[in-house]
Amino acid sequence: MKYVDPEKIVDHLSTEMRRALKAAVDEVAPDADIDEHGLFRAFRRAVGRKCSRWEQVPDNCVKE
Repeated sequence: MKYVDPEKIVDHLSTEMRRALKAAVDEVAPDADIDEHGLFRAFRRAVGRKCSRWEQVPDNCVKE
């Protein structure tokens, strides 16, 4: 098993994650008026609160 830093992954993929979050909200609540940057900031904070500093993931989730 490998360890990853979830916050760093979210930060590294911030543009893609922000767009994916907005697309998901648009899909489930198409009439919602969501600030995609605000949504991402809240998501980033939630990742920091809900995930450990280092999370263990299966080896097949990491390619070196």
